[in-house]
Amino acid sequence: MDLTARWASAVGPWGGPPEVVAQVGADLLARYAEPHRRYHTTAHLHAVLDLLFLDLAVDPGAVALAAWFHDAIYDPRAPRGANEEASAALASAALASLGAPPAIAHSVPRLVMTTVDHVIGPEDPDGAVLADADLSILGASPEVYGAYTAATRDEYGWLTAEEWRLGRSAVLQGFLNRPRLYATDRGRARWELAARRNLGAELASLLAQA
Repeated sequence: MDLTARWASAVGPWGGPPEVVAQVGADLLARYAEPHRRYHTTAHLHAVLDLLFLDLAVDPGAVALAAWFHDAIYDPRAPRGANEEASAALASAALASLGAPPAIAHSVPRLVMTTVDHVIGPEDPDGAVLADADLSILGASPEVYGAYTAATRDEYGWLTAEEWRLGRSAVLQGFLNRPRLYATDRGRARWELAARRNLGAELASLLAQA
Protein backbone atom coordinates (compact mmCIF):
# COMPACT_ATOMS: atom_id res chain seq x y z
CA MET A 1 0.00 0.00 0.00
CA ASP A 2 1.44 3.38 -0.95
CA LEU A 3 1.68 6.23 1.53
CA THR A 4 -1.37 8.09 0.24
CA ALA A 5 -3.53 5.00 0.69
CA ARG A 6 -1.99 4.28 4.10
CA TRP A 7 -2.80 7.79 5.25
CA ALA A 8 -6.41 7.54 4.11
CA SER A 9 -6.73 4.20 5.87
CA ALA A 10 -5.29 5.60 9.10
CA VAL A 11 -7.67 8.55 9.42
CA GLY A 12 -10.61 7.50 7.26
CA PRO A 13 -12.57 5.73 10.03
CA TRP A 14 -13.16 9.07 11.79
CA GLY A 15 -15.43 10.22 9.00
CA GLY A 16 -13.62 13.47 8.33
CA PRO A 17 -14.32 15.35 5.10
CA PRO A 18 -12.54 13.50 2.26
CA GLU A 19 -11.08 16.73 0.93
CA VAL A 20 -9.54 17.51 4.32
CA VAL A 21 -8.15 13.99 4.63
CA ALA A 22 -6.57 14.32 1.19
CA GLN A 23 -5.27 17.84 1.86
CA VAL A 24 -3.62 16.97 5.17
CA GLY A 25 -2.08 13.83 3.72
CA ALA A 26 -0.75 15.67 0.69
CA ASP A 27 0.71 18.37 2.94
CA LEU A 28 2.51 15.77 5.04
CA LEU A 29 3.98 14.01 2.02
CA ALA A 30 5.09 17.34 0.55
CA ARG A 31 6.91 18.13 3.78
CA TYR A 32 8.79 14.83 3.72
CA ALA A 33 9.75 15.56 0.10
CA GLU A 34 11.32 18.98 0.81
CA PRO A 35 14.52 19.48 -1.18
CA HIS A 36 16.78 20.04 1.85
CA ARG A 37 16.03 16.58 3.19
CA ARG A 38 18.36 13.70 2.40
CA TYR A 39 17.55 11.16 5.12
CA HIS A 40 14.34 12.47 6.75
CA THR A 41 12.35 11.79 3.59
CA THR A 42 9.29 9.81 2.56
CA ALA A 43 11.58 6.75 2.47
CA HIS A 44 12.32 7.26 6.17
CA LEU A 45 8.61 7.71 6.90
CA HIS A 46 7.82 4.52 5.00
CA ALA A 47 10.51 2.59 6.88
CA VAL A 48 9.33 3.77 10.30
CA LEU A 49 5.73 2.86 9.51
CA ASP A 50 6.81 -0.59 8.34
CA LEU A 51 8.94 -1.26 11.43
CA LEU A 52 6.47 -0.29 14.14
CA PHE A 53 5.79 -3.20 16.51
CA LEU A 54 2.13 -2.27 16.68
CA ASP A 55 1.18 -5.51 18.41
CA LEU A 56 3.12 -4.24 21.44
CA ALA A 57 1.31 -0.89 21.52
CA VAL A 58 -1.57 0.05 23.78
CA ASP A 59 -2.95 2.43 21.15
CA PRO A 60 -1.52 1.31 17.79
CA GLY A 61 -3.51 3.94 15.89
CA ALA A 62 -1.94 6.75 17.88
CA VAL A 63 1.54 5.28 17.45
CA ALA A 64 1.12 5.01 13.68
CA LEU A 65 -0.12 8.58 13.45
CA ALA A 66 2.76 9.80 15.60
CA ALA A 67 5.09 8.16 13.08
CA TRP A 68 3.41 10.16 10.33
CA PHE A 69 3.98 13.43 12.14
CA HIS A 70 7.28 12.82 13.97
CA ASP A 71 9.47 14.49 11.32
CA ALA A 72 6.78 16.50 9.56
CA ILE A 73 8.71 19.68 10.27
CA TYR A 74 12.43 19.25 9.84
CA ASP A 75 14.97 22.07 9.78
CA PRO A 76 18.47 20.80 10.62
CA ARG A 77 19.46 24.31 11.70
CA ALA A 78 16.71 24.50 14.33
CA PRO A 79 17.55 24.32 18.06
CA ARG A 80 17.26 20.95 19.75
CA GLY A 81 13.62 20.01 20.24
CA ALA A 82 12.23 22.80 18.07
CA ASN A 83 11.38 20.53 15.14
CA GLU A 84 9.58 18.09 17.39
CA GLU A 85 7.64 20.89 19.10
CA ALA A 86 6.58 22.27 15.72
CA SER A 87 5.68 18.81 14.44
CA ALA A 88 3.61 18.12 17.56
CA ALA A 89 1.78 21.43 17.10
CA LEU A 90 1.13 20.58 13.46
CA ALA A 91 -0.23 17.20 14.54
CA SER A 92 -2.59 18.84 17.03
CA ALA A 93 -3.99 21.19 14.41
CA ALA A 94 -4.27 18.53 11.74
CA LEU A 95 -5.96 15.99 14.00
CA ALA A 96 -8.47 18.59 15.13
CA SER A 97 -9.35 19.34 11.51
CA LEU A 98 -9.82 15.63 10.88
CA GLY A 99 -12.11 15.05 13.85
CA ALA A 100 -9.73 12.72 15.67
CA PRO A 101 -10.97 11.07 18.87
CA PRO A 102 -9.83 12.97 21.99
CA ALA A 103 -7.53 10.17 23.15
CA ILE A 104 -5.63 10.15 19.86
CA ALA A 105 -5.57 13.95 19.67
CA HIS A 106 -3.89 13.93 23.09
CA SER A 107 -1.53 11.00 22.54
CA VAL A 108 -0.06 11.79 19.13
CA PRO A 109 1.62 15.12 20.01
CA ARG A 110 2.98 13.59 23.22
CA LEU A 111 4.46 10.70 21.29
CA VAL A 112 6.01 13.02 18.73
CA MET A 113 7.81 14.80 21.57
CA THR A 114 9.36 11.53 22.79
CA THR A 115 11.49 11.52 19.63
CA VAL A 116 13.54 14.46 20.91
CA ASP A 117 15.78 12.10 22.84
CA HIS A 118 14.20 8.63 22.44
CA VAL A 119 14.53 7.99 26.17
CA ILE A 120 11.46 5.96 27.05
CA GLY A 121 10.39 4.75 30.46
CA PRO A 122 8.91 1.31 31.13
CA GLU A 123 5.48 2.89 31.66
CA ASP A 124 5.29 4.06 28.03
CA PRO A 125 4.93 1.07 25.67
CA ASP A 126 3.61 3.27 22.86
CA GLY A 127 6.61 5.57 23.09
CA ALA A 128 8.86 2.51 23.08
CA VAL A 129 7.34 1.21 19.85
CA LEU A 130 7.77 4.57 18.11
CA ALA A 131 11.31 5.13 19.38
CA ASP A 132 12.52 1.70 18.33
CA ALA A 133 11.19 2.08 14.80
CA ASP A 134 12.74 5.54 14.50
CA LEU A 135 16.14 4.26 15.70
CA SER A 136 16.00 1.03 13.70
CA ILE A 137 18.37 2.53 11.10
CA LEU A 138 21.18 2.36 13.67
CA GLY A 139 20.98 -1.42 13.53
CA ALA A 140 20.88 -1.71 9.74
CA SER A 141 23.52 -3.44 7.64
CA PRO A 142 26.82 -1.55 7.40
CA GLU A 143 26.00 -0.55 3.83
CA VAL A 144 22.58 0.85 4.71
CA TYR A 145 23.98 2.52 7.81
CA GLY A 146 26.70 4.11 5.70
CA ALA A 147 24.12 5.53 3.32
CA TYR A 148 22.21 6.92 6.30
CA THR A 149 25.27 8.66 7.72
CA ALA A 150 26.15 10.13 4.32
CA ALA A 151 22.61 11.43 3.87
CA THR A 152 22.59 12.91 7.37
CA ARG A 153 25.92 14.62 6.69
CA ASP A 154 24.38 16.14 3.55
CA GLU A 155 21.52 17.56 5.63
CA TYR A 156 24.12 19.32 7.77
CA GLY A 157 26.13 20.42 4.78
CA TRP A 158 26.70 23.96 6.08
CA LEU A 159 28.84 22.63 8.94
CA THR A 160 32.59 22.48 8.49
CA ALA A 161 34.24 19.08 8.62
CA GLU A 162 35.49 19.78 12.15
CA GLU A 163 32.12 21.04 13.38
CA TRP A 164 30.48 17.92 12.00
CA ARG A 165 33.13 15.65 13.49
CA LEU A 166 32.75 17.12 16.96
CA GLY A 167 28.97 17.30 16.95
CA ARG A 168 28.42 13.89 15.44
CA SER A 169 30.97 12.30 17.75
CA ALA A 170 29.09 13.65 20.76
CA VAL A 171 25.83 12.21 19.45
CA LEU A 172 27.38 8.81 18.81
CA GLN A 173 29.06 8.69 22.20
CA GLY A 174 25.78 9.63 23.84
CA PHE A 175 24.08 6.67 22.24
CA LEU A 176 26.90 4.30 23.12
CA ASN A 177 26.79 5.41 26.75
CA ARG A 178 23.19 4.28 27.11
CA PRO A 179 22.64 0.96 28.90
CA ARG A 180 20.32 0.01 26.04
CA LEU A 181 19.47 1.66 22.74
CA TYR A 182 16.09 0.02 22.17
CA ALA A 183 13.17 0.27 24.55
CA THR A 184 11.38 -2.94 23.59
CA ASP A 185 12.91 -6.36 24.11
CA ARG A 186 12.10 -7.19 20.50
CA GLY A 187 13.91 -4.12 19.21
CA ARG A 188 16.88 -4.87 21.43
CA ALA A 189 17.10 -8.45 20.19
CA ARG A 190 16.78 -7.40 16.57
CA TRP A 191 19.01 -4.31 16.37
CA GLU A 192 21.08 -3.66 19.52
CA LEU A 193 24.29 -5.52 18.67
CA ALA A 194 24.42 -4.28 15.08
CA ALA A 195 23.64 -0.74 16.20
CA ARG A 196 26.51 -0.72 18.68
CA ARG A 197 28.87 -2.03 16.01
CA ASN A 198 27.76 0.65 13.56
CA LEU A 199 27.94 3.47 16.08
CA GLY A 200 31.33 2.33 17.36
CA ALA A 201 32.79 2.04 13.88
CA GLU A 202 31.55 5.48 12.87
CA LEU A 203 32.84 7.03 16.07
CA ALA A 204 36.26 5.42 15.62
CA SER A 205 36.41 6.78 12.08
CA LEU A 206 35.57 10.30 13.24
CA LEU A 207 38.08 10.19 16.08
CA ALA A 208 40.77 9.07 13.65
CA GLN A 209 40.19 12.29 11.71
CA ALA A 210 41.15 14.49 14.68
